Amino acid sequence: MKGLIVFSLSVLLFACTATKNSQQQPTISSISALKLLGEIDVPYNLQFKNTTIGGLSGIDYDSANNLYYLICDDRSSINAARLYTAKLFTSPKGIDSVAFVDVAFLRQQNGTVYPNSKQNPANTPDPEAIRYNPVTKQLIWTSEGERNVKVTDTVLANPAITTIATDGKYIDTFKLPSQLLMQAIEKGPRQNGVLEGLTFTNNYKQLYVNVEEPLHEDGPRAMLTDTTAWIRIFKYDIKTKKQLKQYAYKLDPIAYPATPIDAFKINGVPDILSIGNNKLLVMERSFSTGRLPCTIKIYEADISNATNICNNPSLQQHTKFTPATKRLILNLDSLGIFTDNVEGMTFGPTLPNGHRTLVCVADNNFAVFEKTQFFLFEIIP
Repeated sequence: MKGLIVFSLSVLLFACTATKNSQQQPTISSISALKLLGEIDVPYNLQFKNTTIGGLSGIDYDSANNLYYLICDDRSSINAARLYTAKLFTSPKGIDSVAFVDVAFLRQQNGTVYPNSKQNPANTPDPEAIRYNPVTKQLIWTSEGERNVKVTDTVLANPAITTIATDGKYIDTFKLPSQLLMQAIEKGPRQNGVLEGLTFTNNYKQLYVNVEEPLHEDGPRAMLTDTTAWIRIFKYDIKTKKQLKQYAYKLDPIAYPATPIDAFKINGVPDILSIGNNKLLVMERSFSTGRLPCTIKIYEADISNATNICNNPSLQQHTKFTPATKRLILNLDSLGIFTDNVEGMTFGPTLPNGHRTLVCVADNNFAVFEKTQFFLFEIIP
């Protein structure tokens, strides 16, 4: 295939059975465990079609074409903001190789690529999540925007949920609730803690999107001890692009102290994935300075009985609500392997035994000491 780059560990294995194209979303009634089948790393600063591969922060799977969409969180700094398509050659024994197929640049409404922070900081995107809609044959991606409050040169750029064609061409955008608009005061989203996770639901008729960290008015960020660190999950109607509901989800404490103790540390939700019946897989990622690996936990969250908090102005002050329930499925620390900055997850191909797979990707932040990783899990009912 012209322009294709393959990174492989060994000879190719037979691929898992690809799911036939369907407008019915995958639903999984129960998940008892996730079994690691394999992991593969992509070389640092791998070049592809005059771009640098890295910063892969979101992933989704087109089962009809056995193709993965990967969004890059390069803020048009190294190359213009972009997405990649790739193929993973897999088997019940793991991932054998990754083949990058193509690259497409994200386009603004006027058809131009996005500027970097030196050219136009108020219009520089921060791509984080991506999903493919097989009904419309379109993609939806999120940007975290920017909140850089200084005495001079304050930059406020709102997050965004944008529909594009598979070649990156702009189609439309979703209207955001007022809670998601950036402000110079401590109200609304925190910097770099906004729209991180994205998933379709109800056979691609609706959409969930989440903030990574609590809004300022909803209370403190996650800390080392148990806190009331609440994030919001927003539900949208695809056709009208209107918000339907919001739900509260409580974050775990940060997994490890930082070194030094007052250095940067975080726990938040980088991705979500609908499994049907008002349930979501929720990925929590904890990082602490001084410890290179991240702690990645995958939960099953149930919003069946959760309160609609659309009209709750502050989860810290107005506490009479029912949050989503959560059940831990896997803490990747238990696998005894190095796990980097895992930020994206998607359903992958179906195995010969009929079990679904889960594919995760890690964002290396374009840093030489971090890794671009792909993980393949078998979903055990």
